[in-house]
Amino acid sequence: MHWHIFSNVKPWYDFPMKTNRNSPMSQIATTPDKYDIFIQKIDHFQSMVEEKKALQEKIARMHDEFKATVSPLEQELASIMRNLEMNLSKLEKGTSGAAKSTGTRFSRGQLGNAIKGLLRAHPQKAFKPREIADALNTKGTTISVWFNKFGAEDQEIERIPTGKEGKRFLYKIK
Repeated sequence: MHWHIFSNVKPWYDFPMKTNRNSPMSQIATTPDKYDIFIQKIDHFQSMVEEKKALQEKIARMHDEFKATVSPLEQELASIMRNLEMNLSKLEKGTSGAAKSTGTRFSRGQLGNAIKGLLRAHPQKAFKPREIADALNTKGTTISVWFNKFGAEDQEIERIPTGKEGKRFLYKIK
């Protein structure tokens, strides 16, 4: 073979091309076609995705910094709350034992007079049986039983139904 014969021949891509300004090739090079527009949209979309990721990372860092700042305070608050609960339960044990032993016992007539006296002292307010019991330093069941047996017929006491199906009542002086 005689390869050296072709050694002086230039490859086809080295030849200068004649450009025709009216040719479709010259128009394609100057205006973006649908593929260029598609790639531009993808580039814009990718930049938005990168911006979203950067913001998510920034937010995550801020959350971590916030947690690092707040967690010691939350732990301190939790410890204070535990101490308060322990002290409150100790106080409740001390006072509840005293309340049980010093709870006022009323005879039927005395209890009715005490309830009416409380209701007369606060004529604008309607009371739950539990509130009356606390005010008179007695049990709520004692008050409820009195209202069911004797208070329902009493003309001075107004019985106001509340709750589901009107099974619970508030009591007020008429």
